[in-house]
Amino acid sequence: MSTNNAAVTYGTYLRIDDLLALQNPRSTGPEHDEMLFIVIHQVYELWFKELLHELDRVAGLLTADESHRAQHTLKRVLTILKVMVAQLDILETMTPLEFQSFRARLEAASGFQSDQFRQIEFVLGRKSDAAIARFPEGSRARGALELRYTQPTLWDAFLHYLAREGYTVPQEQLTRNVAAAVEPSPAIQEILIEIYRRDPKNAELCERLVDLDEGVQEWRYRHVKMVERTIGTKRGTGGSTGAGYLRSTVGDNLFPDLWEIRTQL
Repeated sequence: MSTNNAAVTYGTYLRIDDLLALQNPRSTGPEHDEMLFIVIHQVYELWFKELLHELDRVAGLLTADESHRAQHTLKRVLTILKVMVAQLDILETMTPLEFQSFRARLEAASGFQSDQFRQIEFVLGRKSDAAIARFPEGSRARGALELRYTQPTLWDAFLHYLAREGYTVPQEQLTRNVAAAVEPSPAIQEILIEIYRRDPKNAELCERLVDLDEGVQEWRYRHVKMVERTIGTKRGTGGSTGAGYLRSTVGDNLFPDLWEIRTQL
């Protein structure tokens, strides 16, 4: 008879002992602020995992034509993005000198190497061969990115949903290369204008996608300002140009058609 009948507790369910063993500063002392740096970034990776979980849910609900539930899930995604932005306020309590006290210990480690954030970008239509190539062949990260690269984006799920709603979405849009960037389409813009004028249900869904686009942009903007505040224009530890690279990503709309129609309504 098995004796492995220990009751599930808060600690065992959440594996608290394992979780608390994952924060290991590398600086001597260690430097006080390195713990904050580690905790914040580990929490970000957990939020990235949850965002992927929720964005996959949104795509699945759109595929099942459950737009109301998709909107509800998008609201959760937007709330998570706001929490992620708020966490930057905590990181900004660390002064440039406090960061410099342990920065050298990071060596080549950098948020630039977060495969989960790259996966989020892939889901939202910003795919890149170069992003995949940064990770070793056979690694978990590379495998996850290669899979995301071949899968339809959230925008593709939205277009197929609109086609099932009776809108005449051009066939070339429904069969487009899902690895290619989402480009503005006059034909899609005409459909969106019609939706905004005559279809309140789907107009609301469009607005949630705009909220998502804007929320990601807010995160990018706050992230670059945090980096500028902490290291100025120094190069990033992972081989990127630091704030320069991050600044180049600000302002790129994920769903350009939803922005293009603003001047036409």
